[in-house]
Order: sequence, then C-alpha cells, then structure tokens
Amino acid sequence: MALSKWMNQKIFLPSSDSSEAKIQELLKVEKSISLSVITQFFPPDYAATGQLIEELVRQLGQQGVKVEVFTGQPGYAFKSSDAPAVERLDRVLVKRSRTAQIWPGRIRGKAVNGVLFTLRALLHVVRNSRRSNLLLLTTAPPFLPIVGYLAHLLFRRPYVCILYDLYPDIAIALGVISRDHWLAKIWHKVNQLVWQNSQALVVLSPAMKQRITTHCPKIADKVFVIHSWGDPDLILPMTKQENWFALKYNLAKKFTILYSGNMGRCHDMDTILEAAKILQDEPIQFVFIGGGAKREQLLQDAKRLGLSNLTFLPYQDKEVLPYSLTACDLSLISVDVGMESLVAPSKLYPALAAGRPVAVICSKTSYLRQLIADARCGGTFENGDSNSLVQFIRVLNNDRELAKDMGKAGRKYMRSHFTPQIISQQYLDVLSKALNQSNHH
Repeated sequence: MALSKWMNQKIFLPSSDSSEAKIQELLKVEKSISLSVITQFFPPDYAATGQLIEELVRQLGQQGVKVEVFTGQPGYAFKSSDAPAVERLDRVLVKRSRTAQIWPGRIRGKAVNGVLFTLRALLHVVRNSRRSNLLLLTTAPPFLPIVGYLAHLLFRRPYVCILYDLYPDIAIALGVISRDHWLAKIWHKVNQLVWQNSQALVVLSPAMKQRITTHCPKIADKVFVIHSWGDPDLILPMTKQENWFALKYNLAKKFTILYSGNMGRCHDMDTILEAAKILQDEPIQFVFIGGGAKREQLLQDAKRLGLSNLTFLPYQDKEVLPYSLTACDLSLISVDVGMESLVAPSKLYPALAAGRPVAVICSKTSYLRQLIADARCGGTFENGDSNSLVQFIRVLNNDRELAKDMGKAGRKYMRSHFTPQIISQQYLDVLSKALNQSNHH
C-alpha cells in the first residue's frame, strides 16, 4: 500500500461516518465558542493569576474565540485604581467592576475585597442572564467558583473552573481555620456542588488533580491538568552586561540568585534565608522581587542577621520582566511543606524562558522533581536542606558553562511544552469539549 494512501486512511480519514460527524461538530463548536471569563485580578494588576489570564484570553481571541472578561479594579500591589471601566485588548472585551479595593495589603482586606468582587460578579451574571455563553471562572478570589454554580442553577449556564489553589485546604494547612471548623465543612460541601455541576475543572499540577479527585472521586473524568506557561518570545535570554536592569541594581558582577514573585504563606523562604546566611561572605547576591505575606519577615530577618547579600525590590511592570528575569545567574522556586497539592508555582515557567538554571525547593514527592529532571535545567532540594542548595549554588558559580547549558536546556524544554500557544490549545480543547457536552444536555 502506498504510504500516502496509508496515511490518509490512518490519520486523515475518519474510520466512520459517525466519527466524521463528531469531528465536524467539534470544529463547529470550536469556531463558535463565546466565552465569559470572571476573575478578580487582571492587568494592570501585578497578580500572576491576572497576567496569566490576560495572556490566555489574548491567545484564545487569536484562535477565534469571542472573549469577554469581567474583572475588578487593580489592587494587588498596584498604586492607583484608574483602569478603564471598559477596554478592548485585541479581540478581547474587558469590563471592570467599579468597586475599589479596601486595604488590599491586609488579609482581612483581601477577604472583604474577595467577597465584594464575588457579589459584583454574581450581579453581572444576573444582569446578563439571557446569555448562554460558557463561563470560565478562577479561584481568584477563592469563593468565586460558586458564581458559576449559581449561574448554572438559576440560568442553566455551563461553566468551567480554573483551580489555581485549593481552599479551604490551604487555610487549614496554614492553621487559619481547623479541619472541623464549621466554615471548612460548609466550604467542602460547596466545593462538591461546584465541581460536580461544572462542565470541566482545570488544575495546574498532577498533585492537585489527585487531591481533588480524592475529595470527590466521581469528578475524575472532568479534571484536566494544564500547566502554566511562560512566553519565550517576550522573555529572551541576555547577558547581565547588556541588561539595563542588572546594571541599574549592580547585579552584573556578582553571581546573582533571583526569587521573583509572591513571597506568600505557601512558599518556603526559610531555606533560602539559611542559604543566604551560609553564603554571606562569598561574592553571591540574593535578589527578591515582589511582595507577599512573608516579605516583611524576610526583610526583618535579613536586618537582624546583618546580611548585606540580600536585595529587595518591589513588583515590576510586565514590560520590565524580560530584563528583571534575566538579571540573574540562577532562579529560585519554592513550595512550603504540606503545600505540594494545594498550589503550583507559576513563576517557574517564565524563569525557564529566561534561559537560566533553576533551583526548586519542594517536597520529596513533588511533581516538580520529575519536571526539572526531564528538562535537565537545574536542581531540586528538600525543604530545610540549605546545605545542598548552597553546594549547588557554589558548583554553578564555579562552572558557568554548566549553568549556561542548564539554562539553555530549560528554555528548550519550556519551548516544547509550556508556551502560550501550546497551553492555550489545551484550554481550547477543554472548552470545546465542555461546550459540546453542555449542548447535549
């Protein structure tokens, strides 16, 4: 049999009329997807979740999806709240709630803002009750997915949730509430309703999938693991000597270790601090860019210990990221003890795009270990094992070629697995299936 004929039969030609019909139906759904995205954070806000959603909706817009975003006013480390109420970004329509942020820096303020935004989002859905387009909700704020469930209950709207982090599990793990607290019990029950009635759930890691399917086994077939991503066309490797950011903050000469992003309650900063303490007399500089609950404590600890090898900088605008992320020789990623299946560090993927090796502090069983091993782009270290981290830093400091090779390997791996184009196609597949399913109900 001629190869071309065989390929036509095996690859291009469907095996039956019914599969031909299925393919045509999927293509029709894909072409006609109309999507309403609801998320509290969106640029110009600095929150990583918002920046990821912006990149995702732009990609989906380019692939023909009609996208509308309902979001809040900036508040996450952002100084002013004068973002336009309505704006168009490429093929994406963005609508912002008029609610300003209340004490966005405090836990209580964040909770209040989250509740206010959730109520605004519900009002938005009620006002648009005649629409039947697919809803895509995030866990920013944590209780937002309930809006999807209510929209489904009241108006039969189909919805998909992206679970960036798992609540109330995080609050329990951090000791904010106990496992037996009435709020935790109600939240778990609400989660079951939200998950079971959704068309699909997207989680960011295999560990997160395992956790929620343990909570709720009957949803296993509609939970999809889709990683975060980085943009290798936006973040290009460059030497520190030609990088204005590195020159501005005197990072060009010393071996520089960068932690860029949220220093939150789910991140292990202690192992990093201990490593900085051991390396304080060596020509090695630690740079922390961002904010979060643990930043202030880290600053105070550095002062108390008299460490001059730590530099703290605020969150940077998105246009600065190609320079700030490449103003280092090694990037740090950390997940705290017990947080493995509750959060997934999105900061890993832009770090790989920067073409620098990465050191990941995580549990022995973390999915990140396999990822780093497959990519051959750095090292993984157990929480508290500062000595091994220090040894790794010294090896890279003494062998710049090895560091360069790891950085190149990481960028190559990232380009073949975690680009906006690859990941948005995975989202498009999930959304198409979700819409196709809802059309059959």
